[in-house]
Amino acid sequence: MDASISTAPSYDDVVIGRRSIRGFTPEPVSKALIREVLELAMRAPSSLNTQPWNFYVVAGEPLDRIRAGNTERNLAGVPDSREFRSHGAYDGAHRERQIEIAKQLFAAMGIAREDKAARQDWVLRGFRQFDAPVSIVVTYDRSIHGGDIAPFDCGAVTNALVNAAWSRGLGCVINSQGIMQSPVVREHAGIPDDQVIMICVALGWPSDDFPANAVVSRRKSVDEAAVFVGFDD
Repeated sequence: MDASISTAPSYDDVVIGRRSIRGFTPEPVSKALIREVLELAMRAPSSLNTQPWNFYVVAGEPLDRIRAGNTERNLAGVPDSREFRSHGAYDGAHRERQIEIAKQLFAAMGIAREDKAARQDWVLRGFRQFDAPVSIVVTYDRSIHGGDIAPFDCGAVTNALVNAAWSRGLGCVINSQGIMQSPVVREHAGIPDDQVIMICVALGWPSDDFPANAVVSRRKSVDEAAVFVGFDD
């Protein structure tokens, strides 16, 4: 038996153990390893096997230019130009969960409520794609833009991507701040106009010294989320 197979984590270990990583080491990630992760991720299901996703994998100087452009434009007050539809602000239980994870992260990082500078720096980390060595921008063809199926399928492949990366020891955070200024991302990632930018994923080797990496979000229970119909028990 292949030793790499025998020592690979189980599916349960990957899904239960995975968490969002927001602090990375400067160690580069090889193109070969990223290809391996993408090959696994692309086994995700899609509507009628359409596989609408495409990936722009960005590192080095082009990624640095994206970080700089995102930060400069946002600090200058340039309006958000993300290309997916937004529902606006969260409310109710959704807002409560959003606040809960924010409190966990700020507590882990020692960021006080009144420390506006530290809070702004945390936001800017998102614009910088959390200083990760790699950003994977997920897109789909504009020819199928306008419905919900392609974004749904891109969500499936993005979930598969972060789990595949975790199974290889890599950390990720799914990050919409990193594509907040889509013209910057398009220019420096070389994304043509026939693609719609869906989301990006910051990827790299997790830093053991970054406190927020230890944060594990509370999850809804099955009883809260699921309704069983037609069962005898």
